[in-house]
Amino acid sequence: MKMHFKDGIHEKNIIVRCAADRLLPFALTFGIYIIIYGTISPGGGFQGGVTVASAILFLYLAYGYNETALEVNPEVLRINEAIGASIYVILGLAGILTGMNFCRNWLYDIGAVGDVISAGTVTFMGYTVGYKVLTGVGFLLILMLGLLGPDSADVKKDKDMAPADTAEPVKPGEHAHLITDEKVQTGTSAVDAAPTGAAAAVINEGKED
Repeated sequence: MKMHFKDGIHEKNIIVRCAADRLLPFALTFGIYIIIYGTISPGGGFQGGVTVASAILFLYLAYGYNETALEVNPEVLRINEAIGASIYVILGLAGILTGMNFCRNWLYDIGAVGDVISAGTVTFMGYTVGYKVLTGVGFLLILMLGLLGPDSADVKKDKDMAPADTAEPVKPGEHAHLITDEKVQTGTSAVDAAPTGAAAAVINEGKED
């Protein structure tokens, strides 16, 4: 039974696209969960941020670089990475402003043991690290994937589907024979069939050889 696909969908990509569409929400949800509960369970901001950033790989494998760059703007990621780093520094400086050390947990007395925010400042710093990592790693992934060549597989496919030029190259010495044959077949005069410009230069080169 022959399968029919919509425009732009090819048989070799259908399995990868279906798998990516189903794994992408899981990667995002699992990564955010690791960031939120990283202070009271295994995980953390860095691990969760990398997991969320892996969603870019799913987009690339399923839809190519051009579609991924349109959906995930690299410039937006770069700006948000800087924002995440700034928030982390501000939280660290808040410890100095409260009379403690840099990055000191000055919110140690909030929440009960086992609560999500029970780690105080560490909790919010973990969120900030996750935000910075997911934007920073996502930005690096976009840059590295761009170096591989945008949609190189699609470009190769278009080249393979393009009609091949089966005409054999003509050697310089063969121009005179072609012109003579054309003159005989069309009945034109030698003056009308006389080569000009670059063709005449090639013929002269062939005669000298």
